[in-house]
Amino acid sequence: MNGYDVTADFGPDPEAAIAESAKRYSNWDRWGADDGIGTVNHLDAATRAAAAGLVRRGESFSLSLPFDENGPQFGWKRRVNPVHTMMSTGMDTPEQMGLPHGLSVADDAVFMPLQCSTQWDGLGHVFDHGVAWNGRVGRDVVTSEGDVATGIERLAAPVVGRGVLLDVGRALGEDGELPDGCPITSADLEETIRSQAETSQVRRGDIVLVRTGQLTRARRRLAAGEGWGAYAGGPAPGLSFETAGWLHGTEIAAVATDTWGVEVRPNEWPGAMQPLHQVALPHIGLLLGEMWDLDALAADCADDGVYEFFLSAQPLPFTRAVGSPVNPVAVK
Repeated sequence: MNGYDVTADFGPDPEAAIAESAKRYSNWDRWGADDGIGTVNHLDAATRAAAAGLVRRGESFSLSLPFDENGPQFGWKRRVNPVHTMMSTGMDTPEQMGLPHGLSVADDAVFMPLQCSTQWDGLGHVFDHGVAWNGRVGRDVVTSEGDVATGIERLAAPVVGRGVLLDVGRALGEDGELPDGCPITSADLEETIRSQAETSQVRRGDIVLVRTGQLTRARRRLAAGEGWGAYAGGPAPGLSFETAGWLHGTEIAAVATDTWGVEVRPNEWPGAMQPLHQVALPHIGLLLGEMWDLDALAADCADDGVYEFFLSAQPLPFTRAVGSPVNPVAVK
């Protein structure tokens, strides 16, 4: 897997490769000039209803990391871990609160960047030369008032459907993990599907989850007292830029991984910064999920051989936000 060279297919210039792929895989105007949800349009009511039939055992799996001060963030781009504060506690008496008949309450508050843990990147998160999803001018879409055209609240209902796990770490890695810096190509995704058999066939409207095993490795470091290391932004296995065509052609609704940034890091051209994001979000209109905890689900899928499930993964409807925390729940 490590032998893939993106420059052999796309040349040495990332900007030219981005421009070519953006033109080839654009979904602009596919769902109308006013569209604000992109490829989630592929996940229609009939697809959602069919997905409900995947629940057999009723076993559920949360795919979220904890939202607490022990998360992986270290301050890059002002991303910090959640700060949880109690506003009232069991130490506050009814008399102090001024409440009747012995009643007292506890309340709390959280401050956090919306992309500090398990989350969706909204369509307003990335621009290509100042252009946003569907060909809109970025400065008109995301202003000081937030994302007025593709705010994450638009996805609060529809991101529910068939989830499919592609456990590339188990299928192609060593001891269930891919090494940092390993690019996952379209051929790798297809080989994983073949090895996992029928239930991992990817269909229109699916929410595809790609497990690399990097989070498993990070957990070992945490257990050894070594901290998160460079999990948040450092070297990682991930999708190759080459997969843009696969992501577009399969007509999936969204893709999420167990890594900080979905795509392989370091990125495949020296000096590049998230080139797949630059095609996927503003041109394909593809929702990207990051830092999803896929380990327990993957173990269960490996045990019973079933890699499809009902998945509820709605973002919190923060009005005009460009991303959102999420607690995805897979039900088998």
